[in-house]
Amino acid sequence: MVTIRGFAGDDFAIIILTAYSRDDIIEEALDAGVDSFMSKPLFATGVLDEFKTALQKKRVEEPVEKHRADLSGKHILLAEDIVINAEIMKQILSMREMAIDHAENGQLAVELFEKSGEGYYDAVLMDVRMPVMDGLAATAAIRALDREDAKTVPIIAMTANAFDEDVQHSLQAGMNAHLAKPVEPEHLYETLEALIQ
Repeated sequence: MVTIRGFAGDDFAIIILTAYSRDDIIEEALDAGVDSFMSKPLFATGVLDEFKTALQKKRVEEPVEKHRADLSGKHILLAEDIVINAEIMKQILSMREMAIDHAENGQLAVELFEKSGEGYYDAVLMDVRMPVMDGLAATAAIRALDREDAKTVPIIAMTANAFDEDVQHSLQAGMNAHLAKPVEPEHLYETLEALIQ
């Protein structure tokens, strides 16, 4: 652990995952540079919260100025099949003056992206479960397009499922982040600010 901390430096959070009592190793681990502990079995929301907490502690100790995109005027492609959910997301995005194009399923999202000019969309919000073509297949189709922005545009999964395997499937399909529904506006804004270049 000391070796990892020495190599990674203090900017990274190190969290020990254990199925055993941490009491036996806590003092030695903290001395070695461990930031936190998590007990198994793990759940996605718990892991994300623990990393967020560990990194926030580091920011308090050593404030680091990170790039945050101005969301005003950014073009967002929203793929969401449920009308009421789409309307709520449009309102949330509009509160930060973003421009939104809405696709009712994954196939339409791919078509809208393909017809747009290169670099037109700053990010894609992709519901995972949709008719005609689901969000995972739509993401893979966008990533496979023969244009540079298809490889780099941030694609963010939105799903009611926040289990580890759902997050993994999203990332494997080419998505950059995973938001659990109902989406919290501030979490959405933070994610977009961090991912948009």
